[in-house]
Amino acid sequence: MRTLVFCLLLALVFPVTAAQINLDFGNYSDDRGLTNDFSSALAGGGRPGDWQTVMDEVPSAFAPISSNSPPTLNHIPVLAQLDTDPTDERFPMLIYNKETFKDFQLKTHFKIVDGALEQMAGIVFRYQNESNFYVLRASALGHNLRFYKVVNGVRGNIIGPSLNISSGAWHSLAIQCEGNRVTVWLDDNLVMPPLQDDTFDSGKIGFWTKSDSVTHFGDTQISYTPVIPMVQLLVQNVLQQEPRLLGLRIYTLDKNGIPHIIASKDSKEVGRAGTESEQGAIDKGAIYFGRGKGTIAVTMPLDDRNGNPIAAVRVQMDSFFGETQDTAILRARMIVQMMQAQIMSSQDLAQ
Repeated sequence: MRTLVFCLLLALVFPVTAAQINLDFGNYSDDRGLTNDFSSALAGGGRPGDWQTVMDEVPSAFAPISSNSPPTLNHIPVLAQLDTDPTDERFPMLIYNKETFKDFQLKTHFKIVDGALEQMAGIVFRYQNESNFYVLRASALGHNLRFYKVVNGVRGNIIGPSLNISSGAWHSLAIQCEGNRVTVWLDDNLVMPPLQDDTFDSGKIGFWTKSDSVTHFGDTQISYTPVIPMVQLLVQNVLQQEPRLLGLRIYTLDKNGIPHIIASKDSKEVGRAGTESEQGAIDKGAIYFGRGKGTIAVTMPLDDRNGNPIAAVRVQMDSFFGETQDTAILRARMIVQMMQAQIMSSQDLAQ
């Protein structure tokens, strides 16, 4: 058996090709979809935001045929924050939950509709929780664009230029994050020198407002480099060394004590529930053997550095003539040992 060598031995993430998410709020026109893909969050005090989809007139993506032609307007669903609670330090946010972003480019459109005390619109990014995030926000009343970070609920230095940002009109806002470098555009113009900050290296993305601001957000595009968790990278490296494996899965227990797949040769299987075999491998350290037509499958525990089961591994292989259960378990054990050499504790599986 060849020795498994990792180019990035303990890399937490592994970049792959770029991907894109288009947040088309026409897909959320019944509002129920918002609760599936997003969650409401609140920094500061006051009431949570009232996030809904509403109809609004948005300029067409196509330029007029001639300079004398009026802009074409489309009446389409947009995202809106409608609650007008005037609490001063109130920051409603709507967080997109389906992806975590490290390096990305985001472009959105916003329209500040109303607000007696504040008229603001913003994007929160590299969001960890309600007390830790970056935000880039525009203020129509303050006539400025500002970047700042919140760490453990404390707001840091506020950075950004004074600009004329009109209310009642659509503006574009774009953010690019590359490592610790943040670049910002407003209405397709670079509006400040690139910023650098090392506090957060990845996180969620969401929409942000302040106090009694009523704000609309249009369709949003996010181009990003997906990251593969360490445990999935572990599976991929094993498969590079042993490409003839028919299947390879890693299971852990969820908060209800039910086994589920956290990494697999087939990444579409991630999240699926396991069986009693995986449960027994984790709870009891037991080993299970099964035989199919020309194939064998072995499920066994994956131990931490202290020898305690923290996960289950299911290895599926072609069977050879005369193969016994003991031989099959030995072959599977060698695969699991290669993986186990890279896992020190259950925290490694969560990276």
